[in-house]
Amino acid sequence: MGYAYGLLAAAIAAEVAGTTAMKYSEGFTRFWPSLGTVVGYLVAFTLLAQTLKTLSVGTAYAIWAGVGTAAVALIGILFLGESSGLVKIAGIALIVAGVVVLNLGGAH
Repeated sequence: MGYAYGLLAAAIAAEVAGTTAMKYSEGFTRFWPSLGTVVGYLVAFTLLAQTLKTLSVGTAYAIWAGVGTAAVALIGILFLGESSGLVKIAGIALIVAGVVVLNLGGAH
């Protein structure tokens, strides 16, 4: 089971890298960032598919989507000059809390 979570973490990292590259692709008009986006998403979906051999789809997707969304939002704030504020930080915290609650509820 730990192996599946490692694959899921790699899938999240690839998705976050692909999304960040998309920001720099300028609407897919720049080749290298566009290629980075395609490769990032291809790797992310491939690894996510592998995790679904072991993890339930609800658990895997909740973690993948929630952690990926929170990570991209933080990258935007920390490195891309996007605004931050109490409401935005609270939203990120709620995303993470939602993923935790979904996983705790699935333990039964």
